[in-house]
Amino acid sequence: MASIFTRIVNREIPAHIVAEDEHHLAFLDINPLVMGHVLVIPKREEDYIYDLSDAETSAINLFAKKVARAIEKTVTCNRIGVVVMGLEVPHAHIHLIPIKTMDDMNFSRPKLSPSQEELAEIASKINLHY
Repeated sequence: MASIFTRIVNREIPAHIVAEDEHHLAFLDINPLVMGHVLVIPKREEDYIYDLSDAETSAINLFAKKVARAIEKTVTCNRIGVVVMGLEVPHAHIHLIPIKTMDDMNFSRPKLSPSQEELAEIASKINLHY
């Protein structure tokens, strides 16, 4: 069965996409830690990020770097935090989180619940800088 991320890649379910190329997709987390929290995925479904080939690992990180630079131009932050946990969805992904403090990356705190309009607005702004 396809992961929820593969279903987003296939446009079976909606997402606020901020960047895309032939092999990768970046979209907003719908329950972000902070506004501008983006998920970067390979379009090819692979459960564990370190099961990607060396070339795929390099490519996803270079794609994520471009997305991070676009987030930095959009969201006020000190830097972009990077997290790879891979437990919540069985599809390799990288969290890009605009942070001001370490607590902005605390996954145990309550997540935000932005409206679809708020998500669409920030996605559009990030995409303009990609």
